[in-house]
Amino acid sequence: MESKKIVMIGGPGTGKTSVIRAIEDEGYTCFHEISRDVTAQAQKEGIEQLFLKEPLLFSEMLMNGRVQQYIDAETIDEEYIFFDRGIPDVTAYMDYKETPYPERFTITNKTYKYDLIFYFPVWKDIYKQDNERYESYEEALEIHEFLRKTYKGLGYNLIMVPKTGVSERVEFILSHIKGL
Repeated sequence: MESKKIVMIGGPGTGKTSVIRAIEDEGYTCFHEISRDVTAQAQKEGIEQLFLKEPLLFSEMLMNGRVQQYIDAETIDEEYIFFDRGIPDVTAYMDYKETPYPERFTITNKTYKYDLIFYFPVWKDIYKQDNERYESYEEALEIHEFLRKTYKGLGYNLIMVPKTGVSERVEFILSHIKGL
């Protein structure tokens, strides 16, 4: 059986991670966001914001990590596999920061395809900044638009997740994946 690959996208602080954890608690396989790990590792090495200091290196590390998640998912025999962010998020953020990147990033976006994309709208009531989330609410709105544009440009249909509690969001998502 080939697993259906389902991605959660959205600007920072939109509730993706909370929903992914709740979906995982339901017994589904989920691949978690890796940018916090990359950022935390750089901070241990004395680089406060690797994405701001060396955006191409940071993005390369994310791209490689997300491709590896995709490859790892190919070996799992389950009907549905969820990802907290997908490979195209990397170029969306690079475009947002107006940072040039190699053509292979674009090729990678087209090579590794997902089956369904859920996007989480920016929601002021739940947005919080922290050590790894440095963007302001206004920047989160801009990032959200770059993500939407990138995924739509790759031909994906996006399903908007309503601004409700975590359990309602999980129920919404799980009801949409049935019959994929």
